Amino acid sequence: MPIIRVEMLEGRSIEQKREIAAVFTRELARIAGCTEAGVTVVIDEHKKDNWAVGGTLMADQIQDKK
Repeated sequence: MPIIRVEMLEGRSIEQKREIAAVFTRELARIAGCTEAGVTVVIDEHKKDNWAVGGTLMADQIQDKK
């Protein structure tokens, strides 16, 4: 049973998350030769103040772009 784990910043709509789950499931099943029913997708969302890139919190990076 393949599991896809997606970690991303919060803020995506439910429609976007539905599409992520559907597309990732369909494509993994196609590539791996398994059934879609056997694929699990887990989406973990994180607040911008709990994620850092290059030593800087995303909350600060995104704030700087405003």
